[in-house]
Amino acid sequence: MDDNIAAADIDPTTPIIVGVGQASERLDDADYRRLGEADLAAIAVRAAFADTGLDAAAVAEMIDVAAAVRSFEKSSPASSAQLGRPDNMPRAVAKRTGMDPRRAVEEVTGGQSPQHLVTEFGTEIAAGLTDAVLLFGCEVMSTVRAALKSDDRPDYSETVGGQLEDRGFGIAGLTSVDEVRHGVMVPLAQYSILENARRHRLGRSRTEYAAQMGALFAPMSQIAAQNPYSSTTRVYSAADLAVPGDDNRRVCVPYTRRLVSRDQVNQAAAVVMTSVGAARRAGIDPSRWVFLHGYADLCEKPMMRRPDLSQAPSAVAAVHTALTMAGIGMGDVGALDLYSCFPIAVSNVADAFGLEPDDPRGLTATGGLPYFGGPGNNYSMHGIAEIVEGARRTPGSYGLVGANGGILSKYSVGVYSTTPTPWRRSTSDAVQRELDTAPHIPITRYADGRGVIESFTVLNPDRTDRAGTVIGRLHDGTRFIATAEGYDLLDLLCGQEDPIGRTVYARSSADRNVVTLTRTELDERHPRTAPRFADDYEHLIVERRGRVLEVTINRPDSRNAISPKTNAELDAVFEAYFAAPDLWVAILTGAGDKAFSSGNDLAASAGGTGLSMPENGFAGLTARTTVPKPVIAAVNGFALGGGLEIALACHVIVADESATFGLPEVKVGLVAAAGGLVRLPRALPKALARDMILTGRRLDADEALAHGLVSRIAPKGDVMATARGVAEEMLAASPAAVRASISTMAAADATPDTVTAVRDSLGVLDEILVSPDTTEGIMAFVQKRPPQWTGR
Repeated sequence: MDDNIAAADIDPTTPIIVGVGQASERLDDADYRRLGEADLAAIAVRAAFADTGLDAAAVAEMIDVAAAVRSFEKSSPASSAQLGRPDNMPRAVAKRTGMDPRRAVEEVTGGQSPQHLVTEFGTEIAAGLTDAVLLFGCEVMSTVRAALKSDDRPDYSETVGGQLEDRGFGIAGLTSVDEVRHGVMVPLAQYSILENARRHRLGRSRTEYAAQMGALFAPMSQIAAQNPYSSTTRVYSAADLAVPGDDNRRVCVPYTRRLVSRDQVNQAAAVVMTSVGAARRAGIDPSRWVFLHGYADLCEKPMMRRPDLSQAPSAVAAVHTALTMAGIGMGDVGALDLYSCFPIAVSNVADAFGLEPDDPRGLTATGGLPYFGGPGNNYSMHGIAEIVEGARRTPGSYGLVGANGGILSKYSVGVYSTTPTPWRRSTSDAVQRELDTAPHIPITRYADGRGVIESFTVLNPDRTDRAGTVIGRLHDGTRFIATAEGYDLLDLLCGQEDPIGRTVYARSSADRNVVTLTRTELDERHPRTAPRFADDYEHLIVERRGRVLEVTINRPDSRNAISPKTNAELDAVFEAYFAAPDLWVAILTGAGDKAFSSGNDLAASAGGTGLSMPENGFAGLTARTTVPKPVIAAVNGFALGGGLEIALACHVIVADESATFGLPEVKVGLVAAAGGLVRLPRALPKALARDMILTGRRLDADEALAHGLVSRIAPKGDVMATARGVAEEMLAASPAAVRASISTMAAADATPDTVTAVRDSLGVLDEILVSPDTTEGIMAFVQKRPPQWTGR
């Protein structure tokens, strides 16, 4: 397609950028005003309006959509606006700048957001859905931090109201439960894992690699020093960045403070996009028009699933896709701004396209996140502004913006030029499908045994509170994450020797995995104990009745909700039960007459990470590969959420006539992930199960019996008597045959084809025919006497 066409020949729906603006405020500026987010953003917006060459009021009247990049103050469930903020940021900024947009949008979290918004609203403009859009973002983290230390704190709260399309966090896949459990939940730790893997792949020593990171970023500081919006004007040498010192401490292996994104900034940027037709009607000079020649938006697999921790092919593919769409190569690009939160975010792309640190074009147009500033999710809006201004200075040249979000998780690219070009349809979906076909690494959540280090991170490596985390591989090739323990291992991770490939020994618990350098040290730190019953339990009542074990969840004041402590005790009790040869049947119930269990104790779980869970699942039952002996659930009231999931993991459910069953998780923003989503559709008609899961609908005892969820109903208050009767019936049968039947049914559940399952089930006879209980059962039948089972 010919890009060298006159602007007059361009389709009037073609999207263009017609105005860009930036603003910044430093604590040591003579005119520092402690501006809040909306006020500083408004300055950038006014600058973008002025950049169009029109009167600001005329531009404000044109704007149909105002879209804000999400600030760090509301980028995750854990974030908060400590000094307050407007309830509707797009409309707060609109009010300050004379706009009354039809639609206000707040984008999801991620540094890809500014470029993604350009491509998204470029597509909407091209489709005729809108013809004038304002994009903006702002961070005032420096002001907030300073103000929190003062007695005179400003209040940025503001009630604006009005329509707002809040797209939420959008952070699914950016971290995982396992990473949070092991302290790898901040970008600094996550990126260092990727960086250490890259260093190892390249075969560089730590000193060599540090020097390379310094050489990559040093030229950026020179560009930042000339940028009037930068947070610093200091120029650094490669050694200044890479060599640790009193004012450049190691914050993480392998990073010093000067090699990572700067977050103490007050910066804002804005972009005005219109259609060509709207620009013509408004009289915007075509010399101000900048076209998007190529673009792409792609995603990477979650970090722990990536085949190679040292690379993110989605970012490379995004750049390639955008260049291909533009019909140019990297050599044709005149200016670049590659997202530079950490060195690997730049080198990941630079490696693929042969870009050198001293490339005369520079790898950043702003000065990079560590030196220009890393204004949260909005950094690349500044990159776009600089690239647009550069394109105007050199008409016909091309500029490229690479915007990164998450942990090399999302990558959005734009190729810009003043040369007119028609709008092109996105090809990102097809490329994404190809990326998604790449294999992923299976994860072992509870790691035990010998493994090797695949990568690692250590926070605060030169302090007494240093904390290390290892990503490793077990003998079966699965990947695990674990906390590094022992001085020897931490010294290895922090020292000059390459620890990747070294053998470590892992052990799991409900809270986390740990690794040490030797098995002896692991046994000393975390000795294994044989399954046994405790003398006393805090949350349970445990009683033996002959060969029957009765376990009562004893938390009636919380409707027998399951806390991390309850989970741990139940897990230990069932371990001991399955190991005890003289116990053949177990009954599980709840104290009182109100509830079997109301599920997860959210209040108790919220006191810590809320992520403590035995390897064997909720109550030590829901995630077991096999439950080898009979467990009867005696449901005496509510069995809700995790309570129902526990009951579903038992072999038989008997219910009090007042019992109630349900999975209400969706009503509190959760899901029944401890087995309910899997077991309930297998236990009930699928339509009914979906109804219960998606609405929180509850079943009473009669409905549960009618649909086969429970096997027997007891008169009110007699559920334990009924359960004991079922246990006695099981005790009258051969324990060996009962256990063999349980294991065979479990195997059949995992085999979808019925005929195959039936044929495979015949293998159980090999076990049963040699059982002493089988001989005893036949002899007792012949001799017309009760059998004397041995359990073998």
